Amino acid sequence: MPSESFLHNVKSLALSRHSLLAIETVEEDRVDHLLGALSSDQLWHYFDWSLASGLRNRTLNQTLVVPDELMDALGRIKDMAVPSIFWFRDLADHLRDPLICRFIRELIDDFHVSPITKVMIVSGATIDLPADLEHFATHVPMQLPDEGELEAIVNRTVTGLTKRLDFSIEINHQQKDQLVQALKGLTANQARQRITHAIVEDQSLSAEDINEVAHHRARTLRDGGLLEYCEVDGNSFRLGGFDKMLTWLERAQMGFSPEAAALNLKNPRGILLVGVQGCGKSLAAKVIAKEWQLPLLKLDASRLFDKYIGESEKNLYRAQKLAESLSPCVLWIDEVEKGFSTGGSDSTDGGVGRRMLGTFLTWMQEKKQPVFIVATANDVETLPPEFLRKGRFDEIFFVDLPNSEERRVILEIHIDLRNCDPAQFDIDSLTHATEGFSGAEIEQAIIAAAYESLYRKEPLSTGLILQEIGSTVPLSVSRREAVAKLRDYARGRFVPVTS
Repeated sequence: MPSESFLHNVKSLALSRHSLLAIETVEEDRVDHLLGALSSDQLWHYFDWSLASGLRNRTLNQTLVVPDELMDALGRIKDMAVPSIFWFRDLADHLRDPLICRFIRELIDDFHVSPITKVMIVSGATIDLPADLEHFATHVPMQLPDEGELEAIVNRTVTGLTKRLDFSIEINHQQKDQLVQALKGLTANQARQRITHAIVEDQSLSAEDINEVAHHRARTLRDGGLLEYCEVDGNSFRLGGFDKMLTWLERAQMGFSPEAAALNLKNPRGILLVGVQGCGKSLAAKVIAKEWQLPLLKLDASRLFDKYIGESEKNLYRAQKLAESLSPCVLWIDEVEKGFSTGGSDSTDGGVGRRMLGTFLTWMQEKKQPVFIVATANDVETLPPEFLRKGRFDEIFFVDLPNSEERRVILEIHIDLRNCDPAQFDIDSLTHATEGFSGAEIEQAIIAAAYESLYRKEPLSTGLILQEIGSTVPLSVSRREAVAKLRDYARGRFVPVTS
C-alpha cells in the first residue's frame, strides 16, 4: 500500500492550490508509483516529463512532446483543461535559464487561480530552486517506506519473481512481519534488492534471510555516514550499579504501552547522561536498547557538520527522519556537546550551531514517533542552558565514579567475561585498590592482566590484576581538578544514577 501520509499530503496541497511541489529524493520509481496511485484515486490525469522521454500522458499512455523540447511541454500543459498532476524530473540544468524560470512562474500563477486542480511537481536528489521559484514552492518530505508500504513491496517482489524463478517460501505470517521490520530504514529499491537477493541466493525465502537482511541494513546505515546500527542481541551488556536509573527506566518503558496511549500520555522523549568519562554512559545506552528489545542507532553528532551552507541542517534532518523510519528505537547520541554546543559565535560558524540546536530541540519536543533518545555528555558546561532546561529530556542523570559496591560488581562482571570464577579472586582487595577508578579503567586493568597471564603462561590471578591497577594512573588523579569541578557542578543539578 502506498504511503498514506505522503498521498494525503500531496492531495491536500494540490486541492488547496499549492501549485509547485518539490520532492527531494532519488527514488523515482517510488514517486511514480505514489503519484500514479494518487491520480487514480482522484481521477486526475497524470503527466510526466524527462529529458529522455519528453512529455507523456501516463493516464492515456500517450507521448505528447518529444524529448528536449521543454518549452513546448510547458506550453502544452498551460492549456490543459482537465484536473492534472505534472511531474518534471530533469529540471535542474534548465532552471538556470531565465526564460524557463519566468514561464514556470507564470504557469504556477495560472494554476493557482484556475478552477481546475492542476499541480506541478519537481523532483531530484537535490533541489535548488531559483529564489523567484523557491518563494512559491512547497517542499514535500519523502519519508522512507513505512511498514504498510514495505509489506506491499515484499508481496510485489515475491509475486514478480514467481513468474521467472522456481523457489520456495518458508516463512510464516509472524516471520513475514519480522522481515518487514528488518527492512525498515531502507529505500524501496534497496528493500526490493534485498528480498530478490535473499531468494536468488538459495532459491528460497526463509527465516534465515531475516537476519541477513538486518545485517545488510546495518551496513547500509553505516555506509550512509550519519547513523550506525548497533547490534545488541546476543551481547552480554551489564551495568555495575545504576540502580536508580534502571528503576526510572522500568517506569518509563510503560510510556510505550497501549495503557499509556489510553491515558493520552506521550512516548518518553529520552534522557541525558552527564558525568565522568569511562563510567558507563555509553554502556547504559546499549543496556537500555537490549532490555527494551529495541533497535539501537548511534549518532555521532560531530559527523553532522558539513562545509557547505545548509548541508549540516540537512544531515540532521536526514538523521532524524531515518531514526523515525526505524521506530520504535533507541537513538544514542554520543558526546552530544560536540554537535549542539554553541560556544562559537555566529560570526565564526555562520550560526550553524544555534540553528542545529533549535532544530534538534524542536524535533525532540514535537516528534510523534517512539524514538527514545539517550544523549551522553562529558563536558556539560559547553551545552547551552536551553538544552538542560527541565522538560527537554525526561530526566538528566549524573554518572559519578563508581562507589565500592559498584566497583565490586564491575570487577566481578569483567572477571566473569574472561571466563574466570570471581569467587577465586580476592574481590575485597581489588575493590579497595581501585578507589577512584572509572569502570573503563577497571576493565582495562583486567584486560591488561589477562594479556600478562597469557604471556607468562599462567592463570589470571588477583596478583596480576593488582599489578596492573598499581601501574594505572586513573583520570580522577591525572585530571583531579576537572573531575572535582564536574562533580561539584552536577551536585544538586542532576539525578545520580545510583541511590
